Amino acid sequence: MSIFDFADNEALGSVISVDTAAATIRVDDLERLKRLQVNRLVVLQSSKPGQHLIGVVVRITRKPDNRDLEEAELTDLELIPNENNLVKITLIGTLLDKVGLEQNVFRRTLETVPEIDANCFSLEGERLTNFMQVISNVKTDGPKLSLGNFTLDDEAVAYLNGNKLFQRHAVIVGSTGSGKSWTTARLLDQIAELPQANVVLFDIHGEYRPLKGEAFKHLRIAGPSDIEHKRGLDDGVLHLPYWLLGYEALVSMFVDRSDQNAPNQSMIMTRTIVDAKKGTLDPVKHEEILENFTIDSPVPFDINSVLQNLKDLDEEMVPGARGEKQGPYHGKLSRLIGRLEAKRHDRRLAFLFQPPNECMDMEWLERMVHAISTGRGAQDGNEGGIKIIDFSEVPSDVLPLMVSLLAQIVFSTSLWTKSDQRHPIAIMCDEAHLYIPERLNADSSDAVAVEIFERIAKEGRKYGIGLVVISQRPSEVNRTVLSQCNNVVAMRLTNSDDQSVIKRLLPDSLGSFGDLLPVLDIGEALVVGDASLLPTRVRIAEPKMKPDSQTVAFWDRWNEVEPKSDTSNAIRSWRRQSMN
Repeated sequence: MSIFDFADNEALGSVISVDTAAATIRVDDLERLKRLQVNRLVVLQSSKPGQHLIGVVVRITRKPDNRDLEEAELTDLELIPNENNLVKITLIGTLLDKVGLEQNVFRRTLETVPEIDANCFSLEGERLTNFMQVISNVKTDGPKLSLGNFTLDDEAVAYLNGNKLFQRHAVIVGSTGSGKSWTTARLLDQIAELPQANVVLFDIHGEYRPLKGEAFKHLRIAGPSDIEHKRGLDDGVLHLPYWLLGYEALVSMFVDRSDQNAPNQSMIMTRTIVDAKKGTLDPVKHEEILENFTIDSPVPFDINSVLQNLKDLDEEMVPGARGEKQGPYHGKLSRLIGRLEAKRHDRRLAFLFQPPNECMDMEWLERMVHAISTGRGAQDGNEGGIKIIDFSEVPSDVLPLMVSLLAQIVFSTSLWTKSDQRHPIAIMCDEAHLYIPERLNADSSDAVAVEIFERIAKEGRKYGIGLVVISQRPSEVNRTVLSQCNNVVAMRLTNSDDQSVIKRLLPDSLGSFGDLLPVLDIGEALVVGDASLLPTRVRIAEPKMKPDSQTVAFWDRWNEVEPKSDTSNAIRSWRRQSMN
């Protein structure tokens, strides 16, 4: 049964001109013309039975009636139709009542164009909701993905295709205060209803702590106080021991590429770390690992032994023709040793270089991966499908490396899992501009992070990994990553550079929708992409649990009788480098 059961008396008007992908409608009823709005969807009769053409209103024109008095004095029956009330429509697709066994199929093609005098109908209310379910391919069974209602029609629910939203990656952007965190929380609300949900959210500022429930698991990158109290995974505290770092990350952290001895330092560091890793493996028990061993193999090793080996080489004296002479690396590793010792004793990096003893066991990695990358059904007690990882206590200079390290662990786990055993996982990157910058702006450590996220964006779909990039400055986010995001949820953007980036992500035929970006209301979004075949302007519904990101009401706070201030605890937390 067709979802478009219009009666002729519901028509807005009729077609008076047709172009390749556009049509002009004459509207005789002024009241219906007044109700019509730009960007509203309309339905036109097709010349083929069983088909309806879908269009979007791009211009509405009402001109004065210039007919002379004699003509105006004619009776209603004799009155010449007024062709000055015109609506320009851009045709964007066709709804077919039936294709094979499927009913109500939407295609972004135009097999026909409307005939002259074909009726045009406004798409609103229940019909609009039904149509959006069709184009989003939303099935009737089970929870549906909906961010909210249409701005132009509060009665109609805006549905998205959950498969395509994560398969094809997505980007959520908007200026500060436009409602990005609210939108993210609303999306997590919907995901939390699924029994096998599997999401990792990188929470850079700790603003998603208020999201609670059996579907949520909160993990926090360890701070200095956690090292003192020996908190671990059982306490919701996550350590990222140094032995998890790959070769590129190790080099970017310890080797100064501007040093003339940098090539020697990289080579020697590689050799000593490989030796240290192999030294911890049992030749019999770990025979398979040793056969295919590389520096990137995630095997615990003692960093103190590496440091001692480097010192020995830096001070080495070898026999010469006239007694002892300086070894080949004498004095060339001093800066490498200095950087390594400084990092190792940096209290801010205790989660990296001073992990608990349990983190140095081979079995710990499996526990850690299970905690961050398995779905809700596989978690203990069927809880925690949505893992929110708090990076608020991680120093900004190593933030890109640490975020990308976790992303690399998720990617590698899926990569090395048999295809029939993979459980899909979505990685949601809040404040992505901080750790996925454009390559031109990236230093050596940032470049390592960018490379990892570029690979996930390009190859993740094959391994069941979806990527959701969330940022207030899309112009500062890596272009390669953004170009792979085929779904855009764009909230208000006031910066011209940010607007131009998002406009480039829109299809050419929908470029005019980019003009809405600076005038969107707070909590309102333009949704375009594979998850919704047509561009939709959506008012985001209120999430069940709101993130801790509300804008402070300055004037109201200043007008309160009692001030809110806690500087003593703020100083204490600052000195302890911990909010906990």
